[in-house]
Amino acid sequence: MKIKNSEHLKSNTCIPEIRRLRADAVKILETALDAVDPRRAVLEKVQASDLGLKIEDLNLPWDEIGDIVVVGGGKAAGPMAEAIEETLGDRVKDGLLNVLKGTECNYSLTRIKLNPASHPIPDQSGVQGVRAMMRMVSGLDRRDLVICLISGGGSALMPLPAEDVTLEDIQNVTGILLKAGATINELNAVRKHLSAFKGGQLARASQPAKVVSLILSDVVGSPLDVIASGPTSPDP
Repeated sequence: MKIKNSEHLKSNTCIPEIRRLRADAVKILETALDAVDPRRAVLEKVQASDLGLKIEDLNLPWDEIGDIVVVGGGKAAGPMAEAIEETLGDRVKDGLLNVLKGTECNYSLTRIKLNPASHPIPDQSGVQGVRAMMRMVSGLDRRDLVICLISGGGSALMPLPAEDVTLEDIQNVTGILLKAGATINELNAVRKHLSAFKGGQLARASQPAKVVSLILSDVVGSPLDVIASGPTSPDP
């Protein structure tokens, strides 16, 4: 991953020693960006061969896999989806991800759709996307595979009000907690209990299909139930 104005940053001085230090700083920054690149992270973890699909230590022969659907969301869902399509191609039957509004046109995809949604206050478009995901995973059988792509921002981007809860309720509570300085752990502990999607409920809706989650953490300590409020992680 390259910093677009790296040459300007390095050369914007006439002092050779400062130029060298600037070049070192740019190289350090670009190396750090490469290390956390979402697309690269997925490509390193997911490999397809003639024998089957390998996701880190999980090996699934193709004859044990039926339909593959891709769901989830977050600020990094776009590049993650590109990596999945690059690896699996037309083996992906269908897919839908909620992404930050305004970024949905930044990625080239053919099988997975990107639905724009609002962050940090959720909106109706986000709700519509999550409802479509829940329809997509319902009715699958045990040979089918749900690949869930989750990254930071996913909790706001993937709202689905629980019974007797409205989107306005979730918007108001989110605003109050943000203004009160709640930590992400505290905020998501509340949000998942207002949701029909979070706290493992996406995984429950996907039964009896197999569910594999690829999760990019933006939370210190990487508690899976906190990242995006854990759509596929049980609530402790």
